[in-house]
Amino acid sequence: MLSFIWSLIVGGIIGWVAGLIVSKDLPGGIIGNILAGFIGAWLGTAILGELGPEIGGFSIVPALIGAIILILIVSFIMRLFRR
Repeated sequence: MLSFIWSLIVGGIIGWVAGLIVSKDLPGGIIGNILAGFIGAWLGTAILGELGPEIGGFSIVPALIGAIILILIVSFIMRLFRR
């Protein structure tokens, strides 16, 4: 149970940092950040493999890059639907 909570915390931090880097905010607040962290970790690991240090089951570098890519894609899609 503790590892699951740790994964939620690390996923949220990764999503939050990715949002700060690209200056975009995902809808959903903390849950959006956690989802961006988890999905970004999966996406980044699929693209780059497991690089760099690992915290809470996440390879930090690919997870952060994947979360940045995900936030850019989601913000682009949301901008298209606003028109």
